[in-house]
Parts: sequence; structure tokens; C-alpha cells
Amino acid sequence: MKVLGVFFFFVLNVLAGFSAKVVVVEGKYQNKNLYVQNGYASSGVGFCTYEVVVNGKVATDEINASSFEIDLAQFQLKYGDKVTIEIKHRDDCSPRILNPEALKPKATYETTSLLVSPNGLLTWTTVNESGSLPFIVEQFKWNKWVLVGEVEGLGTPMENNYSFQAELNSGENRFRIKQVGYGALPKYSKTTSCLSNVPPLTFSTSKSSDNILFSGQTMFEVYDVYGQVVKKGFGKSISIANLQKGHYFLCYDNSVTEFKRK
Repeated sequence: MKVLGVFFFFVLNVLAGFSAKVVVVEGKYQNKNLYVQNGYASSGVGFCTYEVVVNGKVATDEINASSFEIDLAQFQLKYGDKVTIEIKHRDDCSPRILNPEALKPKATYETTSLLVSPNGLLTWTTVNESGSLPFIVEQFKWNKWVLVGEVEGLGTPMENNYSFQAELNSGENRFRIKQVGYGALPKYSKTTSCLSNVPPLTFSTSKSSDNILFSGQTMFEVYDVYGQVVKKGFGKSISIANLQKGHYFLCYDNSVTEFKRK
């Protein structure tokens, strides 16, 4: 009985000293595996990682080594599928993933069509997406490309269709889409354009000089003489009561002009 009591005392102390933590990695399957630097527990007995779970299923990889590979192919994943990996380890050490970028999609899409209707409905079709990334919609105005909206990409390599309702300026309207993936420059589509029948907008200042009034709804930006944006938004008026006196540049509709805050 005395020996048995000592044995249970030893087991309880080992269990009490063993607590676990989890490293969670999420991303999209890119036909690549993950490599983990494991190492020993700080006690010198056993390795740091004791279990790897992929999308709720225990991996069968050999993890009792100073480094190991997580073979994602064994889970019958399809390119672009969501992946959640849990690396369970002792709390006195921490494994390190050597190639976390393996689960991060890049901008690989190709546009097979990109059109904009006379009322501003932008539609496009893509193939070869390698993961879910937002499509950023840009419109060329004020001598630069301006962000006007985002549409979340489906992230699958098959044909995908998207649409976005844009606000048209007077005159010509040019649009493009782009994606920004891991470790790469933005990937841009070709441009598409249309002519609108929206009449050119005008602006005026209120009698109090505290507001700028437009003749219709418009996106706008106000810059100071140093090129800093001090106001931006969408609407029929801008409150400029809190601006210091001086000269400013006003971007609205399809125009760039200037005004003086008195």
C-alpha cells in the first residue's frame, strides 16, 4: 500500500506539472505543407508538441522529433479550402512554424470579363483564385485611382462572378479592380469605362462660409496646402467651420478646384 501511495503521489505531481497550450494557425490550402520547429520540453524529457489537429481531425504525422512536417494532403483538402491547425504543446516551451506563408493566398486571379453599365453597375468574372481575398474597386478621378468599394472574393479556382454598384461622376468613368495577396505587389485588372449622363456638379459656399454646398450628391476630398487630407466623404455638403483660414483644394464629382476659407 505504501508503494502504491508513492506511485499515485508521483503521478499526481506529474499531471499537476503538465499543462498545455495551443498554437492556432488559420488560412487557405495552397497545396503546400507546414514545417514546424519543435524542440524539447524545458525539462529535457520529451518533445514540446504532443498533438496536431487539422480541421478537427488528429494528424498522424510523426511529431516526436526536433522538427516535423504537417502533411495536409492526408485530409483530402481542395485548393483554397479553409484550414485551421491546432498545435498542442507543453506550456514551458513553444513550437515555431517555419513557413506560415504556406497557408496565405496570393493574388493569382485572372479576369475573363470586366464591364460597367451606363448606370454604374460593375460586373466581372474571374478564374484561378487561390484563396479568399477582397477585390478592391478603384475609380479614376482627380488624376488618381480612388478606392470606392470592396467585394470579398470567393477564393476558388473555378469561374466566379461579382458585381458592385458604383456612383458615377459626370463625363467619363474608368474603373479597375485589384487584389493584394501575401508577399506580393497588388495585382490589377485591365480598366473598363463608360460615359454617364450625370450633369456636371457645381459648388458654392454658404453665407456664413461654414459650409460648402454641392448641386448634387458626390464623393469629395479636401486638401490643405501641404497635401494633407482634412475632409473626405460623400454627400451634398461639407462643414468647414473647423478649418483654419487659408487656401484649400477641393476634389468632387470629376473636378479639382480650390477655395479660400475666410
